[in-house]
Amino acid sequence: MKRKEFKSLLFGALYLIVFVVWTLLIQIVDVQPVGQNGTDIGFATINCYFHKLTGVHMVIYTITDWLGLVPIFICLIFAGIGLTQLIQRKSLFRVDYDIIVLGIYYIIVIFGYLIFEMIPINYRPVLIDGFMEASYPSSTTLLVLSVMPTLWFQAKRRMKNEVVLKNHVFQEGLCQSI
Repeated sequence: MKRKEFKSLLFGALYLIVFVVWTLLIQIVDVQPVGQNGTDIGFATINCYFHKLTGVHMVIYTITDWLGLVPIFICLIFAGIGLTQLIQRKSLFRVDYDIIVLGIYYIIVIFGYLIFEMIPINYRPVLIDGFMEASYPSSTTLLVLSVMPTLWFQAKRRMKNEVVLKNHVFQEGLCQSI
């Protein structure tokens, strides 16, 4: 395995471990019944402080809710690419390997999304349309962090125009920020 690939895999594993540890901590540390209807909230002191500091802004909630559709649209684009290749090439084995792996990855992400929607770990401090809504992990954040990096890798792999690929902003600006 190349050094860069190993480093990426190591960082991915590290982030997964941090996510698991944080998820366990939110279930244990400073859990108080301060949510709507007396719901237990992890890290209650800091969550309540931040909620009082920022307040509720339903416009921002609505915007982020709609922006959550962007990664779903990206998934549908790659599903369309895979379906087109399957129809044209008449065999699943002739579909690009990376598209098949991407499809499997997106299915895993969808299962993760559904699991965290069905098993809420922490709740929002306010009712949304009269219901308690899970806030951790954020479904929008989960989708964006899982899908958008794959868009970058696929765009880089599939772009034919060398001028665009060699563009300073694309190569250095975007690559350094990821």
